[in-house]
Amino acid sequence: MKIDFHTHIISEEFLNLAEKYGDDRWPVLEKTCDCGAKIMIKGKNFREITNHAWDANERVKDMDKEGIDVQVLSPIPVTFSYWADAEKGLEMARFQNDFISSTVAEHPTRLMGIGTVPLQDVDAAIKEMERAVNELGLKGIEIGSNVNGKNLDDPELERFFKAANDKGIPLFVHPWQTVGKDRMPRHNFMYMVGMPSETALAAGSIIMSGMLDKYPDLKICFAHGGGSLPYLLPRMDKGWNVWPQIRKTEHPPSHYAKQLYYDSLVYDENNLQFMIDRFGVDQIIAGSDYPFLLREAPSGKVVDRLKSLSDEEKERIHGLNALKFLNVRKEEYTKRLMTEK
Repeated sequence: MKIDFHTHIISEEFLNLAEKYGDDRWPVLEKTCDCGAKIMIKGKNFREITNHAWDANERVKDMDKEGIDVQVLSPIPVTFSYWADAEKGLEMARFQNDFISSTVAEHPTRLMGIGTVPLQDVDAAIKEMERAVNELGLKGIEIGSNVNGKNLDDPELERFFKAANDKGIPLFVHPWQTVGKDRMPRHNFMYMVGMPSETALAAGSIIMSGMLDKYPDLKICFAHGGGSLPYLLPRMDKGWNVWPQIRKTEHPPSHYAKQLYYDSLVYDENNLQFMIDRFGVDQIIAGSDYPFLLREAPSGKVVDRLKSLSDEEKERIHGLNALKFLNVRKEEYTKRLMTEK
């Protein structure tokens, strides 16, 4: 089974909260044709997308062409909108979670979904996380790499991570509102440099916080191979050793990095091998960033190119690790998938 864990989706009938609330900070979907649209923010084009971003049938056609059995759907990060009032943020989150759930219902064996929550209000976020998983059947929650500039180890956010730990709900961390964004207006550096740096900062915050000692069942996966984290770990270990006053953990950072999950979206066999050496095969999950330009096509192509991996190890990265992370029983899902096909 091949699962593409990292894909994004948006409703063709996306909420226009900019018009509803008279606030142009909200992302708005402007159709340009039946096959495309622009995501607009403050009257400017944030991103152009094709109908593959909302049309589940087109998505499944691509999956069939590329040999992908299952996609895991998640919101586009710009829609997190943590800056908004909690009540309005909840409105956005509920709309997206309902949409993803209904899309999964159209292709229940080919699609899975993970939702979003208004993380600017922890109580509302926990309540919506429970609704998304328990009522809508979503498999986890996607969260941003920071909340209005607060790193993920901010004390105000800890109750959310405790709830995810206690309820066994997996979290997918995706970069947004990247560190140093004011210095990256040219060369599309926000995507090429900002996002990997932001992801490393988010992962480092979790690792250094002590949460993984307190909440050992917490499941977190970081996008884009953990960004620059794999290459920074030796420096983090050094800092942990020479500055005992900063320690909040029982072990050095590299110990906890092996408890986290990472998608395989690093494009290069040497980088993937480095990740495997750092984290282990069981912590890597194939993901492509479908349907955007920086996607890997097909998902897991770099996994198949890595000659050091056995067939059994490739099988784990391509699908089994995702099922384990999402708390889905392999036997049950494989049977359903084969029956539909």
